[in-house]
Amino acid sequence: MDMINNQFILNKFGFLGNDFSIELQKHAFITDIKAKTEIISEGQKVRFVPFLIKGSIKVYSLNDGRELIYYYVRPNDSCLMTFSSIFSDYTSKIYALAEEDSEVMLVPVAVLHDWLIKFPEINKLFYHEYDKRFIDVMNMVNDAVFHRLDKRILNYIKQQVLITGNNPIKLTHREIASNLGTSREVVSRVLKKVENEGEIIQTKEGIKVPASENVREF
Repeated sequence: MDMINNQFILNKFGFLGNDFSIELQKHAFITDIKAKTEIISEGQKVRFVPFLIKGSIKVYSLNDGRELIYYYVRPNDSCLMTFSSIFSDYTSKIYALAEEDSEVMLVPVAVLHDWLIKFPEINKLFYHEYDKRFIDVMNMVNDAVFHRLDKRILNYIKQQVLITGNNPIKLTHREIASNLGTSREVVSRVLKKVENEGEIIQTKEGIKVPASENVREF
């Protein structure tokens, strides 16, 4: 593993000591995943638990072709729902998709299961992941239940800007509609409305959130 990845290991797992670092170097491996690549689907057997080094991963379910986004895995995070499968039948209950070109460290589930016994301190890492994912899901529920569609769409755009660091960000109206469980036509009308209100700017390069808008406030 190169210097950057060694730094990632130190930041993420350094508290577990040198013995764990040796185990990690022995069993884990790093792979690149192209944007818009499906990593796992519902019902598929889970073979690896991913730890994201760079990029972003969307975790969601499908119902009648509509997506319900649970959360996004950000750099230095793992997919909690993939991890939780090792306590049942190793079957995925979610879909995961690389939103952009991503670099991921993969750990075989059988190895991770053994580490939970051999290195019990690793549980702290997943308790922390659970706390973050719980907050993400609660925010998603609050957004869906209490916010109007225009607010949800604006929140989604700001979230994508924050995750990717791109402003403007390349998002099609169809993509937004799919992710929020509505139609492209409705999204187009709402985007025109919020653009007229000065909250976004639609350009050939993508959708831009003006500097006066705080992307963290959603």
